[in-house]
Amino acid sequence: MTLYYSLVFLLLVAEMLIFLALIVPLPFTWRRKLFTFISESPIIAKLQYGMKITFIFILILFVDSVNRVYRVQVELTGMGNQQGGGGNSSLGGIERMEVQARKFYSQRNMYLCGFTLFLSLILNRTYVMILDVLRLEEQVKAYEGDPKVKGGKSLKDVGGAGEIGALKNEIARKDRDMETLKKQVENLQTEYNRKGDESHPVDPAPRKGL
Repeated sequence: MTLYYSLVFLLLVAEMLIFLALIVPLPFTWRRKLFTFISESPIIAKLQYGMKITFIFILILFVDSVNRVYRVQVELTGMGNQQGGGGNSSLGGIERMEVQARKFYSQRNMYLCGFTLFLSLILNRTYVMILDVLRLEEQVKAYEGDPKVKGGKSLKDVGGAGEIGALKNEIARKDRDMETLKKQVENLQTEYNRKGDESHPVDPAPRKGL
């Protein structure tokens, strides 16, 4: 196995360990703190960005391995036709074993890259589902008056994994700034109208002549 496929295999093992860590039953408070840390940590965000680039390279390796499997299968089919036409059986058998060995390695690489990509999608979806479940549990405990969910930051404010959560928090802060600015503009408009009324009092209605 070459170096990059060995790294893909290590990544597959790491994904399996992360998946097991996600599904391990933990108390609500521990799981809540863990997912809040994952969602807001800048280190996790940078790691996820690097993993996205890594999965792009793995996708390229997967496409290449599929292409190799197809070419080896075509080569095996051609050799079978040649042997059927009366070629040298001993030499053809050795070549056929070599081609079958290449086919085995190509299929192994294809399955390795494919399972790694597939498990990455499962991990992403599992993370989102667990985060949604934690939010619902937090809402239920808040409705029941559980004091444990009153302290700390609510999972409602956690937007998502890494940079997604940071962007949503930034949008929420911008919205609060806009609301504050609107109130300031309304106060200035009210004060301007009041000053205008004081500067230009309304003249009383003229008296009618007798």
